[in-house]
Amino acid sequence: MCVQAGYQPGKGEPRQMPIVQSTTFKYETSLQMGRLFDLEEEGYFYTRLQNPTNDRVAARIAALEGGVAAMLTSSGQAANFFACLNICQAGDHIVSAAGIYGGTFNLLGTTFRKMGIEVTFVDQEASEEEIAAAFRPNTKLLFGETISNPGVKVLDIEKFARIAHSHGVPLVVDNTFATPINCRPFEFGADIVTHSTTKYMDGHGTSVGGAIVDSGNFDWEAHAERFPGLTTPDESYHGIVYTQRFGKLAYITKATSQLMRDLGSIQSPQNAFYLNLGLQTLHLRMPATCENARKIAAFLHDDPRVAWINYPDLPDDSQHQLQQKYLPNGSCGVMAFGLKGGRDFSIRFMDSLRLISIATHVADCHSCVLHPASHTHRQLTDEQLEEAGISPDLIRLSVGIEDADDLIDDIRQAIEVAEAGR
Repeated sequence: MCVQAGYQPGKGEPRQMPIVQSTTFKYETSLQMGRLFDLEEEGYFYTRLQNPTNDRVAARIAALEGGVAAMLTSSGQAANFFACLNICQAGDHIVSAAGIYGGTFNLLGTTFRKMGIEVTFVDQEASEEEIAAAFRPNTKLLFGETISNPGVKVLDIEKFARIAHSHGVPLVVDNTFATPINCRPFEFGADIVTHSTTKYMDGHGTSVGGAIVDSGNFDWEAHAERFPGLTTPDESYHGIVYTQRFGKLAYITKATSQLMRDLGSIQSPQNAFYLNLGLQTLHLRMPATCENARKIAAFLHDDPRVAWINYPDLPDDSQHQLQQKYLPNGSCGVMAFGLKGGRDFSIRFMDSLRLISIATHVADCHSCVLHPASHTHRQLTDEQLEEAGISPDLIRLSVGIEDADDLIDDIRQAIEVAEAGR
């Protein structure tokens, strides 16, 4: 599916998925165009809503995740924004795991609050009863990450799905780090999956993008009063009721025809083309990345200068049991660790690396390192950092597909240089 899904050329057509680099599409009659605007026919009329290249790549991602439909967005942030806003409005409430990516934490906890959408953050390792206590009558969804960024905690997807469904709401899971190669959350009860395709799916750091995939399994009509945007007439489309007109495609159709229409966070066809090239090797890169990461995690685990390490594939890691359940072939290439000596020592270590880059990016074929408290999460207060599970010495290491021994040598020499500079 990484290579073939979503695009099958016919006789004399391009073997490679073509880039349709056009804003608009020609029709012969006004009626033809009008029926597209009324959602009465499928087709293309403006790339802000749909584009053939984007749709083919989205179809490939939907196939990989086992979903019924998908849409591409301009970034992973846009994907999470659209995934939630598609079923939320001012006055609604969201429950989310606390230990999520700092940008998503800020999106939910700050920006959504400015929009009138309240969010309650919970410890994903808490009991079902404790998490359930955070729900309100106006709660619209439960959110989590398959593997949290940067804490590298594995979400108990089945537990979260039970909680969400017992309250009549969908479970939305960001599956960026695991990718569908290592975990398909729909198989464990998730309803909506999001991705920052900027990461492993692209794999080469060439293009920013996001994706939303719908399983088609959540019964919106069974909870019609909770999701009026999907189950009552949309006056901006002549009274269409999405669930009645589009069935299992209702969620993605609404997100495309309403949110993308009004907010315009479309992925460019050129970036979708780059994403497609990355997807073609995803099934090869993920096992290679995980093999490298396991070797490096074992080295860090046994080095006496390392204070602690979080990597689910390690047998004594607190997340190992969940990793074996949900990601038996490997989690990802991302790990978190701390060095003895604290924050200042960690920074000297990072500055001494020669092969591994200091970069805000993560999860591609290049190895890179980052200090969340100083970088991605620096907008958070100390209290918010603690709530998000970020310690001052936490280093996020994203292992790529370089030679594992070379990477270990680089880490070793950087620790030695940092020690010499005490």
